[in-house]
Amino acid sequence: MLVSTFDIRRIGGRIGAEVTGLDLSTGISDAVFGQVKEAFLEHKVLFFRDQDITDEQQLAFAGRFGPLTRKHPMMRTVDEYGTAQVLAVDGEDQRADHWHTDISFTTTPSLGTTLRSVVLPPYGGDTLVANAAAGYKDLPPELRRVADGLWAVHTNHAEQPRLGTERGDKVREAFLARRFETAHPVVRVHPESGEPSLFLGGFAQWLVGMDVRESRPILDVLQAYVRRPENTARWTWRPGDVLIFDNRSTQHYAVNDYGSHKRVLHRVSMNGEVPVGLDGKQSYAIKEGE
Repeated sequence: MLVSTFDIRRIGGRIGAEVTGLDLSTGISDAVFGQVKEAFLEHKVLFFRDQDITDEQQLAFAGRFGPLTRKHPMMRTVDEYGTAQVLAVDGEDQRADHWHTDISFTTTPSLGTTLRSVVLPPYGGDTLVANAAAGYKDLPPELRRVADGLWAVHTNHAEQPRLGTERGDKVREAFLARRFETAHPVVRVHPESGEPSLFLGGFAQWLVGMDVRESRPILDVLQAYVRRPENTARWTWRPGDVLIFDNRSTQHYAVNDYGSHKRVLHRVSMNGEVPVGLDGKQSYAIKEGE
């Protein structure tokens, strides 16, 4: 997709595109944003290099895609920067080295998320994003028919490794202070594109009607299709980088290979919808922060 002032270039055959020639610190016309939004839906994750933007400008860019998310239910936000809608993704607090979809343990997971580099380590700390719609397409027909009728329970009481530091322990304690459990269709229909995808990730802990022991092998098999190498994009951060991914059809993973070095990204997310399955049924809460 090419216009006179900017370019959108695929970085992989199944997921990801880099947008060049746009300055996110200035206003983007409706016509240009329409092309960016179209690419967002098609490629699932967009990457922007060489951006010099503030938190306020990141908020403005994210807000073009949808209403901004309220304060994260558990995580520390960057209130000192003037807003509770900016989350500091700090490696001293937590390292999300597991495949997940943001706040999928709630009834309205994020529509999407923007990340902006603030402090980067001298090596490591890449971000991986996986195309869950491609994972669904890859399923053999027999397995797809099974997945189509399954529902999974997502909870925040999962995938929370210990960093072994005082600050990390405090963040972990805050994240687990309340318990969320939500039942989502394993196959979710995208509200804009109509595309089905596997709605799983590390917060999906068991299947409705089964216990954890029975559920785990099935979840693992389905999840393996999402994180196939050909369904993923890997981004090596540089100063001035911004990315945005569609949380409704992707999972992501923060590579924990930068030792004790500092790594900080600023995250702004957009409000999402209640997921809907192939049968039209909506997700429902089992526990809401009890």
